Amino acid sequence: MRKTIIAGNWKMNLSSAAAIELATAIRNGIPGSISPQTEVLLCAPALFLESLAASVAGNSKISIASQNAAAWKEGAYTGEISAFQLASSGIKTTLLGHSERRSLFGETDEVLKTKVDLALEAGIRPVFCCGEPKEVREAGTHEDLVGSQIQNALFHLNAENFSKLVIAYEPVWAIGTGLTASAQQAQDMHAFIRNLIADKYGKELADGISILYGGSMKASNASELLSMPDVDGGLIGGASLVADEFLKIVECA
Repeated sequence: MRKTIIAGNWKMNLSSAAAIELATAIRNGIPGSISPQTEVLLCAPALFLESLAASVAGNSKISIASQNAAAWKEGAYTGEISAFQLASSGIKTTLLGHSERRSLFGETDEVLKTKVDLALEAGIRPVFCCGEPKEVREAGTHEDLVGSQIQNALFHLNAENFSKLVIAYEPVWAIGTGLTASAQQAQDMHAFIRNLIADKYGKELADGISILYGGSMKASNASELLSMPDVDGGLIGGASLVADEFLKIVECA
């Protein structure tokens, strides 16, 4: 049975003290009745990772993840942080290929392929992000784009390594734009992704992959989205910066 993962992406927000306060509030607020198959992730700025990991220690339901990892193992890459450095600090999960990394920092499928390989080599679980902008959705070629993102960056992996991944689908056109993707639109794309994986690796492996929805999930729509058969959790942006709001989403899992 695949996991339900509720992942908060804090992006470039919060001071050190505010980050610890928020993580502690979320840690303490996770209901004791949470399903054994539910996992809570907080994807925090790199500067805070070690202190945050200490602040949530002792609760096996929550862990701290990175928002990114470098495309190099080591070397003269000032300001970068490698997957191996993350692993040495006890971090076990990282986002890769978030839409902002693609659009603002020019990360290509080829770069992400390298990042995925390095993360897996370091023992880090990648949460691989994919998704289409508004013009692609309107053109009706969203499945082509998302399919190519997954195939180009991930389909070189053998089945064992692919099974270690989490996929996060982000309809970029529904993030901070005022537009909203329906639960059925989310389900349709998640089903497409799962079928794509099944065609390559087989149904059993595909059925074990958690696919998260990253399109402005919040307390008011989480229950409907998470009720969809192929939606296995959420990658939460703004709502993850408010403990009560984020915990309401966790309760829907």
